[in-house]
Amino acid sequence: MQQQNKTSILIAVLLVVAAAISRVILYPHNFSPMVGMALFAGAIFTDKRLAFALPIFAMLLSDIMFEVFNIAPGFWGWGQLVGYGIFALITFFAFTLKKVNVLNVIGYSIASSVIFFVLSNLSFFLIDNPIYHTYTQNFNGFVNCYVFALPFFKNSLIADLVYSGVLFGSYYAIQNFAVKKSIA
Repeated sequence: MQQQNKTSILIAVLLVVAAAISRVILYPHNFSPMVGMALFAGAIFTDKRLAFALPIFAMLLSDIMFEVFNIAPGFWGWGQLVGYGIFALITFFAFTLKKVNVLNVIGYSIASSVIFFVLSNLSFFLIDNPIYHTYTQNFNGFVNCYVFALPFFKNSLIADLVYSGVLFGSYYAIQNFAVKKSIA
């Protein structure tokens, strides 16, 4: 496994922290940096523990800020723990992103959006729905759960593409700038 230099790690950590802060400051529904962060961390960090820890820690910290500052419910149910697991799964999925280029980042971002959409709504239907009684516990309710979630998917998909693009693009732009500056 190749060793990353401290500057690369610091740049990546700062980008993830900035994205996490934007989750709290910019709060349109389902426009979140979390999938992009998980994807970025999994693809960039050679230290896999850091790749998992950073997005999960960012999620926990922003959930605490939501709760403390009454922006939105920071902690809302058991299904939320599944959400943390989904971000870990997306980080794991990103380990397979061997060649980072625009097309691959777009493809992985779309795939990650779909993974999050499918698993988070399944989680809601199976875990939180029986508590909140939002949908009937049958096939009709299952379908309705996904149909009513579709409008939220649009914002999620856009956010995942934007944040993935910003994180990967900024990281590589800063890396290229640093290399050019050290050569000059």
